[in-house]
Amino acid sequence: MAYYLIGTSGWHYDDWRGIFYPEKLPKRRWLEFYASHFNTLELNNSFYRLPSKDAFKNWYHTSPPDFVFSVKVSRFITHVKRLKDCADAVGNFMSRARLLKEKLGPLLYQLPPGMHRDDEKLATFLAGLPGDLKHVLEFRHESWFAEDVFNLLRRYRAGFCVLDMPSLTAPLLATTDFIYVRFHSRQGLYSSLYTDDEMADWAEKIQGLAGKVASVYIYFNNDFAGYALENARAIRAFIEK
Repeated sequence: MAYYLIGTSGWHYDDWRGIFYPEKLPKRRWLEFYASHFNTLELNNSFYRLPSKDAFKNWYHTSPPDFVFSVKVSRFITHVKRLKDCADAVGNFMSRARLLKEKLGPLLYQLPPGMHRDDEKLATFLAGLPGDLKHVLEFRHESWFAEDVFNLLRRYRAGFCVLDMPSLTAPLLATTDFIYVRFHSRQGLYSSLYTDDEMADWAEKIQGLAGKVASVYIYFNNDFAGYALENARAIRAFIEK
């Protein structure tokens, strides 16, 4: 039976105070509070700026023993270098992410929407990634949704990110021993709430595939007004029925 890890993309949102975090709870204790409600978190501030060694160490030490962090890889690698000639940048990023030790989950590479399919570039990039870590690719241009691309991911044991957003929904599939799903919202990007019917439908579809994998990672990126929290709880309830 697959192990489900369900949480949100980020946790440090000011508008979650009062909605989720107690009004008087200091921000330094927000991760501890979050981890008492969810078993995983997708770190996304690492996309914009490489967190310090102390930040990674602090996240490790202030989270429960069985907590898991997925980490969004730097946009310098995905958006500036566009997966090309970035071995040094990848190595530098991995040296920080590894500070999470056994709590480190998949490393997420979100490609820019204007980046079209390039199998040779993808293969070269995947071949250079450390094989002892989990990697997952989020393609935001539908040209990548092709069987040859999926086979490349399978060859290098990399994950395919199933994304759902207003302009694009990826096929639901697994290319390695885990499923990785990101919900960005159905209507306004990052700013709308999925209905219970939508969550029930997604839960059923994910469960239909989960029998073939060891773990399932599900993250909600619709952080506005705490929608991500509500939807994460909802899909968890449907899966646990």
